Amino acid sequence: MGTDEGELNPKTKRAPTLYAIIIIKLLKGALFVALAVTAYTISDNDLPAEYRGLLHILRLNPESRIWAHLAAQVSQLTETKVLVAAVGLVLYSLFSFVEGVGLIFRVSWAGWLAIGESAFFIPIEVNHLCRHASLTVFVVLGLNILIVWYLYQNRRRLFRHHHH
Repeated sequence: MGTDEGELNPKTKRAPTLYAIIIIKLLKGALFVALAVTAYTISDNDLPAEYRGLLHILRLNPESRIWAHLAAQVSQLTETKVLVAAVGLVLYSLFSFVEGVGLIFRVSWAGWLAIGESAFFIPIEVNHLCRHASLTVFVVLGLNILIVWYLYQNRRRLFRHHHH
């Protein structure tokens, strides 16, 4: 099994963009774990009462149309719905952590997983932007497009391939 100069160990090559993507994936995982813990801790609370209390503290008029609409949404949140959301958030955060750790070790399937997951949300974000312009969604869309493009363009250089 000979090696030529083109088969350098990918770990020796610096890839600052890959490191940024890894940080994004790990931060996203941490954010979704935090949201899941928050959802879990409030699941058995009286959410409508807490919502009214929050509006009072913030000195917002609970009769205003937007706050009344939000109150109707909050009143529909049952403990089960909030717990199901918490479980979903944990599963999604695990997905992000697996991608991030896989990218750290330069495993090719993790690269494909990150490409697939980032690409999956592009049409959803485009659809959302077409309905309501949002700087946040625009930035997330831009990041996802960059992640997909970068990982796909550099997949051979960045990831180990198992040759039989």
